[in-house]
Amino acid sequence: MTRKAIIITIIGIVFGAISGYLYYHFVGCTSGSCAITSKPVNSTLYGGLMGGLLFNLFVKEEKKQK
Repeated sequence: MTRKAIIITIIGIVFGAISGYLYYHFVGCTSGSCAITSKPVNSTLYGGLMGGLLFNLFVKEEKKQK
């Protein structure tokens, strides 16, 4: 992975973690039985994972030269 690809992925993780926490804070789970949104840690980690995966889609692979 190039340095640029790592930076894009880290930005995605941070963006996703913030989004996950904001989702927990504003929407959340009122019953407490939701696996992801019942606790802020779960929501933040899941958001970070999804953000990292999403932003990693935009990383272009380098073509190998012969």
